Amino acid sequence: NCDDALVSPLPSTALTSSSELFNTHSPSFAKLNRRDGAGGWSPLDSNEQQWLQVDLGDRVEIVAVATQGRYGSSDWVTSYTLMFSDTGRNWKQYKQDDTIWVFTGNSNADSVVHHKFLHSVKARFLRFVPLKWNVGGRIGLRVEVFGCSYKSDIADFDGRSSLLYRFNQKLMSTFKDVVSLKFKSMQGDGVLFHGEGQRGDYITLELQKGKLSLRINLGDSNLHFSNSHTSVTLGSLLDDQHWHSVLIERFNKQVNFTVDKHTQHFRTKGDSDHLDIDYELSFGGIPVPGKPGTFQRKNFHGCIENLYYNGVNIIDLAKRR
Repeated sequence: NCDDALVSPLPSTALTSSSELFNTHSPSFAKLNRRDGAGGWSPLDSNEQQWLQVDLGDRVEIVAVATQGRYGSSDWVTSYTLMFSDTGRNWKQYKQDDTIWVFTGNSNADSVVHHKFLHSVKARFLRFVPLKWNVGGRIGLRVEVFGCSYKSDIADFDGRSSLLYRFNQKLMSTFKDVVSLKFKSMQGDGVLFHGEGQRGDYITLELQKGKLSLRINLGDSNLHFSNSHTSVTLGSLLDDQHWHSVLIERFNKQVNFTVDKHTQHFRTKGDSDHLDIDYELSFGGIPVPGKPGTFQRKNFHGCIENLYYNGVNIIDLAKRR
């Protein structure tokens, strides 16, 4: 039941805007169904450079929005886009099917138009950006946002730290691996996770110049010191301080590598179908300097959220320890 009204309980200072027509038209009056002030928000000028921003106080899960025009007026918005952010500085536009989504607005001042998202958004800040408005009036807006609190496991990495997941036995040999996580960073380079074995097996996920590179080798020690290992790169500009999702699924030599809904399927090299890793996997960096082929790699600087390896919640496990 993630459909709580998130704006109505907020203090009036949580709503800000690009400008306001008069004090009576300030964003503090832009809550849905409110009639105080001039009955809603109107900017100084009605153009496409205006916006109404809501600070939800914490990172939440947003599933829907609703809008009205300014109460008892000829001012309403007929179409708008949405932008969201965790910081209030770096903004990302709401998209569906990789297209910036234009929401249908209002046809009068007081009817409520409700839109449920195709996929939820996790953010603290939300901006309504009017595109078109009533020809006979100005931009006028009252809003509500629906969702719920968002509980997640997040680890912060400062470029020097890492998380270790140590196995119960000296050697972990797997035919199947699943790694899932979300990350955000403003640094274009850094190791998100790494593991290797004595016989040349290894797996590394690394951010390089804003792209994600996945390297895997199964059981061929000769490949460990050459350029013939299996390496696949996905994504671009991933160092934009927005959350990006990663899913790696391996069964024997077949691997599915997904970054933000884009998937690449490939087969690994090597003379085995299983991945042999000694002692541990490291997340956020490589804690032991001087390992062959790893000493020039940078540790990750940013945040990792909901990190799972073969069903194990790595961050939660680290907290409990």
